[in-house]
Amino acid sequence: MLTYQEIIKEEDPRLREKALAVNLPLAAEDIALLETLNAYLVAGYDPEYAEQNDIRPGVGLAAPQLGIRKQMFVVVAFDENGELFHFGVINPKIVSHSEEKVYLPSGEGCLSVDREVQGLVHRSKRISLSAHYYNFTTKELTKQTLKLKDYIAIVCQHELDHLHGILFVDHIDPINPFFIPDNSTAIVFPASETKEN
Repeated sequence: MLTYQEIIKEEDPRLREKALAVNLPLAAEDIALLETLNAYLVAGYDPEYAEQNDIRPGVGLAAPQLGIRKQMFVVVAFDENGELFHFGVINPKIVSHSEEKVYLPSGEGCLSVDREVQGLVHRSKRISLSAHYYNFTTKELTKQTLKLKDYIAIVCQHELDHLHGILFVDHIDPINPFFIPDNSTAIVFPASETKEN
């Protein structure tokens, strides 16, 4: 089982490299990598197990966060309505996005950023994400374009940034970190709790 200590942190130059497209069909090692990323995120939803096994909970994890330059990430996240989004994403590309923005009032977090960061990240409220999606239940890979919005759109944009060598801290305005543009609104959770990516 992957541990938090094995996730590379922001000072590691590998996090700033651009990931490479993954060859299809998926090789056994690529499926194993997806399963490793997935197992870590799923384990984070069991607080007792996570504490005992050095797992810091998160909702997304990308291959570059393990120092692997491959265009893949995994999402295990509940949206603001309690719906579960659980999939592996390979060779993703945003094909359209809204001008309207959203942000998390408490700010974003990242498993590769081991410090408290003050400031807001404004991302597209709606995106169309074209990719090959891996289903962890059926083990099937399908090419499709998903229309994602609000929190799940934020999570996927955060993870996609990792594939381009970008961290969420890069998006925070250094002069006015809590600036809110006119076209950006807050994502509000009923339980007001989010995990990290």
